[in-house]
Amino acid sequence: MIDQTWLWIGFNVFVLAMLALDLGVFHKKCHVVTFKESMTWTVVWIGLALLFNLWIWQQYGAQKGLEFFTGYVIEKSLSVDNVFVFALLFTYFAVPPIYQHKVLFWGVLGALVMRAGMIVLGAALITKFAWIIYVFGAFLILTGLKMIFKKEQEMNPGNNPVVRWFKRLMPVTADYRGDRFFVRENGIRMATPLFVVLILVEISDLIFAVDSIPAIFAVTRDPFIVYTSNVFAILGLRSLYFALAGVMDKFHFLKLGLGVVLTFVGVKMLLGHTEYKIDTLVSLGVIVGVLAASVIASLVWPKAAASVAVSPGLEKEADVEG
Repeated sequence: MIDQTWLWIGFNVFVLAMLALDLGVFHKKCHVVTFKESMTWTVVWIGLALLFNLWIWQQYGAQKGLEFFTGYVIEKSLSVDNVFVFALLFTYFAVPPIYQHKVLFWGVLGALVMRAGMIVLGAALITKFAWIIYVFGAFLILTGLKMIFKKEQEMNPGNNPVVRWFKRLMPVTADYRGDRFFVRENGIRMATPLFVVLILVEISDLIFAVDSIPAIFAVTRDPFIVYTSNVFAILGLRSLYFALAGVMDKFHFLKLGLGVVLTFVGVKMLLGHTEYKIDTLVSLGVIVGVLAASVIASLVWPKAAASVAVSPGLEKEADVEG
């Protein structure tokens, strides 16, 4: 395993520096992220990930390099599901486009902390209880099959139990207060709807991490590879959202493809200690092939246009709840 302390410290310093540059320089003032800007940052993050991949390949060999690249592809593809949820949350709560980047910035920062903890826990469990890998594999297969066969259901973020619990814990303003998460009005400290959206963004990433973290352990048991590939995928999540926000409905077969990928990765995990072990290069080919096929199928057989009922906004909900 790649376990040099200086590597862990150096990588995290790099991540913090990039986040500080992002928020302190390029997004110091709230503004609407344009398609051109989002595509530029998407290319930047993918380019940095590939350069890091090349460094891993040169320093630690082809196998480690292939493990990182395969893990990155898995995490990047699974993060597309997060994009759909972000779009739903921003639409439901009518988040002004000018404030969406700030929500995603702090959401990503929280996601990095949570995923680091989950990776450490997962690595410890696999090291101490080798049989846990079969539990992870079975879980991924069940999750993949659920994504393939379960029909989409309308999601009502306002009914989320965590949101309702939070509203009982702290009062929430009826509308937004600029880009602020908290305000003090009439001597009472109140959260704004922007903070409620941030909570839901963190919850959604935690749910998706439960799928994606075990998935990458099917490719590699090296915590450094697992962590760095996750971080690069998450860091590019904001720009990916703004790049895909307007065209996500066109890739309606992508969820089916992700379900197939999770099922395949689960099978790979179960076969890891048998004579039928699936090679990492074969895994990469299958994953890329399935995702490419789902995108091409979505474009060849476009989804029929349908009228979509718009969920009530936060202000209306606040009026009903009194």
